[in-house]
Amino acid sequence: GRLHPATKVFMVLRMAVNDELGSLHRALPKACQLLAPGGRLVVISFHAGEDRIVKHFMSDQPNIEILTKKPIEASQSEVDANPRSRSARLRIGVKTNHD
Repeated sequence: GRLHPATKVFMVLRMAVNDELGSLHRALPKACQLLAPGGRLVVISFHAGEDRIVKHFMSDQPNIEILTKKPIEASQSEVDANPRSRSARLRIGVKTNHD
């Protein structure tokens, strides 16, 4: 179950080249604007940096009610069937009627 030493290096390079955190910062407000009241914002993150951005974004929005106080994680049986799911974190918020 240990990661290869180069795994994190390549992850950081991929994230930097693709501007993944910047894209997330730009996409979340746009997604929230597109939601109708009662609409759900559902985000899957795959590492702590992304999850932190999503968590803080949702908690900072006065018109988003967080439905998942803690992120939903894959069960052990799901990780056994799909090892890539081990790092996935799911957060859900619903847009309220007030802005």
